[in-house]
Amino acid sequence: MESLRIRGGRVTGGEVTVSGNKNAALPMIAALLLTDEEIILHNVPDIRDVRSMLEIAGNLGVEYSFENGTLRSKCTKITDTVISKELCSKNRTSILFAAPLTARCGQAELYPPGGDVIGRRRLDGHFYGLTKLGATMSGKENYIFRAPKGLEGRELFLDEASVTATEQILLAAVTARGTTTLFNAAGEPHVCDLAHFLNTLGAKISGEGTNTITIEGVEKLHGGEYTVIGDHIEAGSFIALGVATGAEITVNGITKRNHWMLHRVYEKLGVKMQLDSHSIYLPGNQNPRIQCDYGGHIPQISDGPWPQFASDLMSCTIVAATQCEGTVMFFEKMFESRIYFADKLISMGANAIVCDPHRVVITGRSELHGQNMSSPDIRAGMAMVIAALCAKGTSVIDHAEIIYRGYENIAGKLRGLGADIEAITEK
Repeated sequence: MESLRIRGGRVTGGEVTVSGNKNAALPMIAALLLTDEEIILHNVPDIRDVRSMLEIAGNLGVEYSFENGTLRSKCTKITDTVISKELCSKNRTSILFAAPLTARCGQAELYPPGGDVIGRRRLDGHFYGLTKLGATMSGKENYIFRAPKGLEGRELFLDEASVTATEQILLAAVTARGTTTLFNAAGEPHVCDLAHFLNTLGAKISGEGTNTITIEGVEKLHGGEYTVIGDHIEAGSFIALGVATGAEITVNGITKRNHWMLHRVYEKLGVKMQLDSHSIYLPGNQNPRIQCDYGGHIPQISDGPWPQFASDLMSCTIVAATQCEGTVMFFEKMFESRIYFADKLISMGANAIVCDPHRVVITGRSELHGQNMSSPDIRAGMAMVIAALCAKGTSVIDHAEIIYRGYENIAGKLRGLGADIEAITEK
């Protein structure tokens, strides 16, 4: 088990650069199987989820080197179409190998994916997309897809704007015969980045970023070179840190258009920040006051599909709100288990009322004190780190390996902002 020991009240601020977008890099690794030519990816985050996806890719025949954020790969021949249960269980995006294997080899066999336990996470959109494009599906404990005659484009409509289902369909449709039109598609920045990457390899995708994406199938993809976009979730995590600790922080490596909703949400908390083309500047010592809705009503911060506020930013923002004057309600609409981490904040001294699995009311400003905790998922784990950094005393966060699945060199980056944090590995 790995842990983080944190002494609160030490964050002084400074500059930090976000790593490449986790949720863009992972489907790009699955896409390496779609061509037999060399692909070079830059700004790939060195995190646990990337390493586990590369392990799967390597087992399937991808030859690669990964150093200093640059991934060089070539998949001359796919050597296997079966992914073991153990490898599938390591992360959520293992399911995304289904489309490339089926498209290139005519078959794929996988097991249910792992990932964070934050509530029910349906796979129906994946199965719908692959079978409607011409694959057959069988299996009970595993998923077996077959398309010996290849895949064929058509019109598809997702019953929810699922990010990974949209990515699965993109990976399947780029080399399918004919044109695929996907309605109610997800438009998150990482979905757009995957589309841009695939276009670099010769795909013909248009409409990314909207709810209707068109994919004109091509006979094959070629090699290429691409740089992964900066991680907007990591950027939002550092903004939450600055608000919670009162530190002056500049976050570099961002794309301005991906942070407008973050800006609006923190305006509700009474926080001022400056969005520039490639950075966010957060002034220090702001003493923010939560802004009531018109008529003096308690404001509500809700998540939702892009361009609404990202669910992955809810946990860290809840911690930030504990250090703002006033009352605000958070409404987590997408996952029924994400709010439960608020109990940890209550044990630290936060004034919080968990109304139900989806809603929590925060009243600040609360003085937090150190606590021993255990990270339940990537984003809640990062939220606990932020809470510990603004608390009095020492905190220990166990199962930090879960945090490392999504944040690259997080202890080192935080030390660069003055944090007193130590990574511990128990043998």
